[in-house]
Amino acid sequence: MPESPQPADPYAATGVVGPSPEGVSLPLPPVFDSVEEERQYRKEQLAAGFRLFGRFGFSEGVAGHITVRDPEDPGWFWVNPFGMSFTQIKASDLVLVDHEGTLLRGTRPVNRAAFAIHSRVHAARPDAIAAAHSHSLYGKAFSSLGILLDPITQDACAFFEDHGLYSDYRGVVTDVEEGKRVAAALGGHKAVILQNHGLLTVGQSVAEAVWWFVTMERSCQAQLLAMAAGTPKLIDRETALITRGQLGSSLAGWFQARPLWDQITASDPDLFD
Repeated sequence: MPESPQPADPYAATGVVGPSPEGVSLPLPPVFDSVEEERQYRKEQLAAGFRLFGRFGFSEGVAGHITVRDPEDPGWFWVNPFGMSFTQIKASDLVLVDHEGTLLRGTRPVNRAAFAIHSRVHAARPDAIAAAHSHSLYGKAFSSLGILLDPITQDACAFFEDHGLYSDYRGVVTDVEEGKRVAAALGGHKAVILQNHGLLTVGQSVAEAVWWFVTMERSCQAQLLAMAAGTPKLIDRETALITRGQLGSSLAGWFQARPLWDQITASDPDLFD
């Protein structure tokens, strides 16, 4: 699996890294020679994403799901089997469904809410290769406020004017029509806060979608702590937009997830099975 060629300075517009010394290159998302190779890579990334969600404590019973499109057909996506612990999911456990809910590969059922939400998000966002959602503690708590994240920290600026709010909670999502409304609230953003429910993020890779979820969860925690302590000072709009340009790009999201992938693949090599 070769790494993609290194452009002159693909990270120049981000604030993730500084200038590279001459002759030193930084990693980029890989390119593939075959659909089969890319499919296996995406499945391994998805399994790693679930292990990370388990490691961060984002599980809540059988709730939560991450999906990734199959490279052969953009109308198919891989998802976790219903009721399997995030900490035990392997690449071989993942199931493949289409946007109509037909099980194409695998023997275990799919969470109905996962299909209702993710099928509509993927249908509405052709650019979204992956989507992530769980009932994480601080995401749930923050979502109950019915407000957007404020630009009170550098990390939160990644979401400045780049996340939506879905305020029409109607119970467990089992209807694709509600999935359509969630997708509409997401719009062209990288994330949406589902009021009284939790967070949902998307990306052009599993790594990106998972990173946005992790850092959004932490940004929710930071804002809740700051609001409990006093009145947070906001970063001005111009600076927040500049910071978003540095930290909020697809490449920046992918790159910031790299240490997490290195950690989980080293500690959980069975996820590749």
